Amino acid sequence: MEKASSSKPKPVILTCAQPTGALTLGNYLGAIRNWSEMLVNHDCYFGIVDLHAITSPTEPSVLRQNIFQCVAQYIACGLEADKCHQFVQSHVIGHTELAWVLTCITPIGELQRMTQFKDKAAKLGFKISENDVGEDVKFEHQGARAQASINAGLLCYPVLMAADILLYNADLVPVGEDQRQHLELCRDLAQRFNHQYSETFTIPNPYVPKTGARVMSLAEPGKKMSKSDNNEKATLYILDEPDRIRKKLASAVTDSGSEIKASADKPGISNLLSIHSALSGHSVSELEDHFSSKGYGDLKTELTEIISDTLAPVRSRYKELINDKTYLQSVLAQGAGAAQKRAYKILSKVYRKVGFPDRTKG
Repeated sequence: MEKASSSKPKPVILTCAQPTGALTLGNYLGAIRNWSEMLVNHDCYFGIVDLHAITSPTEPSVLRQNIFQCVAQYIACGLEADKCHQFVQSHVIGHTELAWVLTCITPIGELQRMTQFKDKAAKLGFKISENDVGEDVKFEHQGARAQASINAGLLCYPVLMAADILLYNADLVPVGEDQRQHLELCRDLAQRFNHQYSETFTIPNPYVPKTGARVMSLAEPGKKMSKSDNNEKATLYILDEPDRIRKKLASAVTDSGSEIKASADKPGISNLLSIHSALSGHSVSELEDHFSSKGYGDLKTELTEIISDTLAPVRSRYKELINDKTYLQSVLAQGAGAAQKRAYKILSKVYRKVGFPDRTKG
């Protein structure tokens, strides 16, 4: 790991993501490309959070495969091992231990009011009701899917997420809109612990990188591109081969008109122009001029070439890496070692503050 040229340490950034298999073009343009730009001026830790993954039913063999796929894709996208620390959450002692300490200062009502928890419960068919100020949340099984249940892991998910962050005393945390509430809970827990036991945790701030492209579904451009979409033509993956990219773009929803212009009433075309702009570096207005005398087919053909060319080195590097498990394991071991060293300092401090005896090294 390269050291900062000055005596002042680099700000620590922690980014965590579940190992969900192939990354989408939206993941690449909206997040990962920005992550690679953070490496120069920050001490970066990238956690693959397998403990979070098991809050939903997961096939063990698939989970293990997804973890290696995830780290291989990260490296292929530029997150090289000599520039950052990549680790698997379950390899670092401290995440669950700190989560338990934080759970003991977290009112259950705060967890029940988390938006993502309520959304996931609603998807299982549970009826959710609360009073006008949101202080009393009730979950009724009436209408829930057969054998559906809400596990404690799903409820306590935000506390483990807070522990992931606070265990490294991260200064900054890149978050999307769907995670802002979780970061606020993390900040609240850090302040609550500091007030109760004295100053211990850095209060993390959201890291807002250079705005990345918001990539929308190719089939329904009104919603975000997602790997969970049941329509396989709706999502582009960074490992898609050129012919597959071409076929998906060929079927991408446009409209009945012919003008290539970004506007609210042309969401399909606006999405394609946005992707082109993010990859080519040309502004949307420049692209509108470029395609002023051309048709939708021309836009899709040119975009296919740009996406395929951009992702070609990523695909090539990934194919090398995924067949070298020894190297991938060494990357994760190095990352876990660096993460554990930092985490142990924080956890030891926490244990002393709450009254636990010092843990002897053996």
